Amino acid sequence: MRNSNEIRFNSSKTIRIMQVSDPQDMKYVRKAMVKMLDEAYDKLKPDLVVFTGDNILGNHLLDARFGSRQIASGKAATLQIMKESIHHICAPLEKRKIPFAMIYGNHDDMNLVSKDEQADIYRSYSMCLPMNTRNGRVDCDTYNIPILGSESGKPVFNLYMMDCAWYDKKEDKCYQAIKPETIEWYRQTSAKLTAENGGNPVPSLLFAHIPLPEITNLIEQCGQNDIGAINTHRRGWCRLRPDIARGSMKEYPSILEEDNGLFDAALECGDVRGIVSGHDHTNCFEGKYKGIEFIQTSCASFRCYGDENRGVRVFDINEFEPENYMTYFFNYADLCGRSAVSKARFFWNADEREKQKFAVIAGTAATVAAGAAGAFLKKK
Repeated sequence: MRNSNEIRFNSSKTIRIMQVSDPQDMKYVRKAMVKMLDEAYDKLKPDLVVFTGDNILGNHLLDARFGSRQIASGKAATLQIMKESIHHICAPLEKRKIPFAMIYGNHDDMNLVSKDEQADIYRSYSMCLPMNTRNGRVDCDTYNIPILGSESGKPVFNLYMMDCAWYDKKEDKCYQAIKPETIEWYRQTSAKLTAENGGNPVPSLLFAHIPLPEITNLIEQCGQNDIGAINTHRRGWCRLRPDIARGSMKEYPSILEEDNGLFDAALECGDVRGIVSGHDHTNCFEGKYKGIEFIQTSCASFRCYGDENRGVRVFDINEFEPENYMTYFFNYADLCGRSAVSKARFFWNADEREKQKFAVIAGTAATVAAGAAGAFLKKK
């Protein structure tokens, strides 16, 4: 574990932050995701990687490689398998000496292991930022990452990392909300950074796994044949508003049940330039509302539902113009290429291709069986 959450701009006066959302896998990890992330680290060369929740498929950790047969039971077994699952996403960064940080999503603690116990697993890696180790009023994954000037050593940019989901084991219920204590923590941290910056808010990005309710202001109802239209069933046909948003929306955003006024607090504090989320596996878009950009990133996971837009997002920030960051999304094909081998790896690892894979296997088996029968009859 690193000693501090602080990160510096590099010698080129820039910093590249990579977001990996919803890697969401288990002990028997899908190789396509590992390959994709390896390619991302080597080609895009991030200075910091942030995992923005659903880092593991916590409620299915004890499943077998195939099917849903439970392969172990009890907390000790869960903890061991969790360590192996987390290792798949942390080890590649440890090997490359790339610092990383994380927050939790709604799937992470749906098991016998607490968030704090999980945090200790992440912290066992030397490249992991320490997260929250001091403030007992907020969760261990609620903290900030100051990005210091390459020479000044003072915060030039800032990342807010916010917990927004927790599983109540007694009630057997997952709560998806920003706690009031978290809002108070944000206000206090923002005020402190502003005061230290001569009264000027420090430009910031805010990461929370589940989208805030205000993200729906980027969406409008539309006709079935309009460009970008999707059938949301309960809300009818909808699309991203072309005047303020860009990208791809494949599902209506699944938003927080309660955010306790986080967006309004961000407007008042004046430091947050963008609010970044994951959670909705097939949504990948950006759009601005009331001066704050909402940034939605699709999943990295092949274990759960998704589409061709599985990938990672990067943020490029210049030390001299930090408020004017640039963001880009790279999907599997961008990173791994479009060769027959790459396409086959995607096909055999993607969960949504199960019916197609079964048809291929069944067809191949039928062909082999027919050939064997023909050979037998010919021999007879």
